[in-house]
Parts: sequence; C-alpha cells; structure tokens
Amino acid sequence: MLGPLLESLLEKEAMSERDLAERRAQLDALRERIAVCRACLDAGYWVHPRPIYSGHVGARIMLIGQAPGITEVEAGRPFNAGSGKRLFQWLAAAGIEEDWFRRTQYMTSVTKCYPGKAKSGSGDRAPSRKEQLLCRPFLEAEIALVDPALIVPVGRLAINMFYPPKVKLGEIIGTQKQVNGRWIVPLPHPSGASRWHQSEENRALVRQAVALIAAHIKRMFPA
Repeated sequence: MLGPLLESLLEKEAMSERDLAERRAQLDALRERIAVCRACLDAGYWVHPRPIYSGHVGARIMLIGQAPGITEVEAGRPFNAGSGKRLFQWLAAAGIEEDWFRRTQYMTSVTKCYPGKAKSGSGDRAPSRKEQLLCRPFLEAEIALVDPALIVPVGRLAINMFYPPKVKLGEIIGTQKQVNGRWIVPLPHPSGASRWHQSEENRALVRQAVALIAAHIKRMFPA
C-alpha cells in the first residue's frame, strides 16, 4: 500500500500533467484562431497574414518582440537574421545557448504578422496602436497559457506593455520588476538600424540587463 505522502505526490503530479495537457490543447486552439485572424486587414492595415511565433506550454522564459520582419516570415521563425543574431549574442552572455532556447522556450511578439516596410523605406513599419490593441488578446492568452516565470520584452513596443511609455529607455534597461508574479527584464531592440545600443553608456545598461537575466537562469535552471 502506498503511504499518504507518496499518494499525495502522485496525485499532484497527475494534476500537473492534466493541467499541462489542457493548456497545450488551449494553446493549439489559440494558434488556430491567430492563423485565420484578419482583424488588421479588415481594419485597413496592410500586413502579411502569416503569424510568427514558436515554443511550448511550460516554457520558463518568454521573449516578446515588436513584430516579425520579412526575414522572420521567410524563415518561419522569430528573431531571425541580424537582429536575432545580436539578441542571442547578448543572451549568450547570460548563459543561454540559441539552439537550446529555440527548442525549449517561447518566442512571440506584440503583433503577430509582418507589418511591411516603413513609408520612408528605411526599416519595417511599426505596428499602430490600433493594431497592437487588436492583437493584444492573443498575446495575453499566450502569456496565461505558457505561464513563464521570466518575460524578456525586446524593444520599445514590447517594453511599453510593462513600463510607462514616457519613461526613457535609459531608465528602464538594466532594471527588473515583477508583474503578476512574473519577472520582467527588458532589452532594447537589437536592430542594426538602432543607434541606442551602440553607445558605450547604453551598452553598459544592456550588460546590466543581461546580468539580471543570468541570475534568473541560475535560479530556474540550477546546474
């Protein structure tokens, strides 16, 4: 006969497995809704309706970017090409290996579809406030279902979800906060077109942010 403590542990493990299975099914259903969403197109915004995200329920870390770029659409994965290379160079300093992260953790964005080029011809168009609001329920559902312990918002649009928009980036990068029991550690947009992370002063802030992420990695994944 099993002892009461072992029975309790087995029951909790079974409940945890059932919860994960339910959340996986809900995430699959959510992705089906995202795949057929045409809300931005119906509202008059041009987007390439192929949502880009990756990851699984149970991931401990979630990266949230601004929106997919054209290379993300072509490759079918988030944070691709130059921006992704620089981002994972930063994360490597926190002990995060790119292949491991892509296999085991979660990556998504404020809006899910490529918004096209900016009218100036330089870089991609930033999704409008209306587009962000239209896509926000999807992101909130992803956060609830994946239930990460650490969220890394990358770039201003993602950071604005957790910090007041009027606060300067220099006062945010290198800090952390808790929101609904989850740690938030922001990073600037890693685009080569951005000059913000190219100054030595701001590089020092990025290093501070990476050190915070490294501390969370050691806590969540002890050797």
